[in-house]
Amino acid sequence: MAARLVMVFVPDAEVALASSIAKRHARRVWTRPVQGVTESVLCVVQGRYLERLLKDLDATFSAVDTFNVVVLPVEALVPPLRETNESSLPDERGLRPQSRLEAFFSRGRLSTDELYEDIEDSVRLSSSFVFTALASALIAALGMRSGQTAIVIGAMVIAPFLGPSIGMAMAGTLGDHRLGRRAATTVAVGAALTLMLMSFLGRFVEVDITVPELLNRTVINPADLVLALASGATGVLAFSRGTALSLVGVMIAVALVPPLSAAGLLLGSGHPELALSAFLLFGANLVCINVAGIATFLAQGLPPQSWRITGGILAVWTLLLSLLIVIVGARFGGL
Repeated sequence: MAARLVMVFVPDAEVALASSIAKRHARRVWTRPVQGVTESVLCVVQGRYLERLLKDLDATFSAVDTFNVVVLPVEALVPPLRETNESSLPDERGLRPQSRLEAFFSRGRLSTDELYEDIEDSVRLSSSFVFTALASALIAALGMRSGQTAIVIGAMVIAPFLGPSIGMAMAGTLGDHRLGRRAATTVAVGAALTLMLMSFLGRFVEVDITVPELLNRTVINPADLVLALASGATGVLAFSRGTALSLVGVMIAVALVPPLSAAGLLLGSGHPELALSAFLLFGANLVCINVAGIATFLAQGLPPQSWRITGGILAVWTLLLSLLIVIVGARFGGL
């Protein structure tokens, strides 16, 4: 059951209005006094209505100093609250009803505020992110150099770039420039530091370019793009539903660290053309995550702040993907 317990704190004079708003979006609503001059309105909301409830409350009470909303997941509810067509609530404020496709994909999706809360730590450029990125790159580099697949998979599971990449897709969907800048900066700084460290390492260790684990990161074919698109969509679905365990498979399927590590190693060891090919694979995976991620977020009904901005961002990512397809097609056809 995808339901949330929503606690709304408002002054006594506003409790009747808050209750009426809650009843438009929830089946079960209660009120209770809180110490002082504040009362709380409690309601159990089906997941598909949480987004519109929070928007309605914020639009009504955002200027009230003591206004607060707390959202908690519901593990069990008796009697249960079923998410069926019969339990659907009417749209009373001119809101566009969900299409069947949106209802199908958005069922169980976290609200925008919950997604922001979950992505916050992932897009922050912190010392822990830098250390994790460099450590995973070092693990991947040593694993590829020695041809030990298990070690490379270990670096994939760490996946420090997956969170910021999904953050970029979320920012592109919402048209959130601030989130987009933070996520893009984190990816760019992490990638630059990784390339520098791996290039430095490549100058002092022997790099055998015939090792399959390393050579495979310098080859990109159409199947790799399809895999990255499917993995990007799956990663967004897992993230937007709060199913972190499903992300482990995505981390392995669409790896960003190994090709980036390979690019640095090959650059430092004097193989610039192979290094460029490995970096191209990293870029292809990043582009595919964003194209598939934005499309998946939109299919789930994540509301853009401006369709013009979101459409423009998606068009840019799609153009980059088209260029990659042309490049890959030319290389693949020339083999």
